[in-house]
Amino acid sequence: MAKDSDPRLNHLLAALPEAEWQRWAPQLEWVAMPLGQVLYESGLTLSHAYFPITSIVSLLYVMENGASAEIAVVGKEGLVGISLFMGGGSTPSRGVVQSAGEGFRMRASLMMEEFNRAGPAMHLLLRYTQALITQMAQTAVCNRHHSLDQQLCRWLLLSLDRLSGNELVMTQELIGNMLGVRREGVTESALKLQKAGLIRYARGHITVLDRPALERRTCECYAVVKLEYDRLLPAKPAI
Repeated sequence: MAKDSDPRLNHLLAALPEAEWQRWAPQLEWVAMPLGQVLYESGLTLSHAYFPITSIVSLLYVMENGASAEIAVVGKEGLVGISLFMGGGSTPSRGVVQSAGEGFRMRASLMMEEFNRAGPAMHLLLRYTQALITQMAQTAVCNRHHSLDQQLCRWLLLSLDRLSGNELVMTQELIGNMLGVRREGVTESALKLQKAGLIRYARGHITVLDRPALERRTCECYAVVKLEYDRLLPAKPAI
């Protein structure tokens, strides 16, 4: 990945007014985000806020026995590290790169300083936080009330929205860890989608072949989350 990538491929950074962007730009550091990298651990103070551009980060809750479940995904639409400016400093979740790529990061102290200016950036970050909370709440409802097939469709669609293509590099074991289910269950659901012609799965690569059909097959949770992001955040980067 080229280190001359444009930070404003991240939608939040692209939405900053020019005065804020001129302050932020010199403070942003390019970072590679390889598959499986842990950006922060449960209970630890975050050192940076991360702005993905071609990667996806999964926010996970991990139980004492090691079992985990995903509560949200973050990609080019947002940032990882809302606890920095929400006043908590740390969070009981874990941030793990679920789809490799690149991004930018800003030191925690600078992020807090920018938020405390109480200007346009603060309002943008708060709107993003509301959208992220909606995703977390809807994920909890979905995991309780909807089938694994529907959950997998929702997860695939949310992940695709955060990438520029139609392919995910992801093992079924990792998907199972994200959804909090056994690998066998994911295999069965993925095979159903593949048999129906919606996806192609081979060697960790999931290619979506029929997105409209995938949207028809999922539960209402995907649309609820997408509508809230569209309502609260800029639709496209302003570049």
